Amino acid sequence: MYSTLVRTLVASAIVLGAVTMTHAQQGALPTQSDRGKYEYDAHCAVCHGLSGKGDGVFAGILKSAVPDLTKLSQKNKGVFPFMRVYETIDGTWSVPAHGTKAMPVWGHRYKVEAQERPFEDYPADPEPFVRARILALTEYVYRLQAK
Repeated sequence: MYSTLVRTLVASAIVLGAVTMTHAQQGALPTQSDRGKYEYDAHCAVCHGLSGKGDGVFAGILKSAVPDLTKLSQKNKGVFPFMRVYETIDGTWSVPAHGTKAMPVWGHRYKVEAQERPFEDYPADPEPFVRARILALTEYVYRLQAK
């Protein structure tokens, strides 16, 4: 148990350092003016890579191959599979590599965050805020598609 915890902490530190270094090389950390890119860089790039090609810093230690997100439309007869991507992010489309519904599926995490801070960005109903974050992320994955 102790060695698993140490490995997890070391891996997390490596990822944080790699993401910070990557952003430092590119200039500044992403702003929230491009919410989709911000969400992607913060939550997805660690496995899928900044370019979406499946070459993130965690890709090599995962049990299954990380898919190339830039080819989703190509693999779907030229049509971006919008609902499948949205449902993958919110957790209704099960992806075994993403783990349980609790972690790291972002829809669930966004809902938890919204409930923890109910009066900051979304005073009445957090659900539209959660949907907006998922939509922004889905739209960003659409922008990653190979032309």
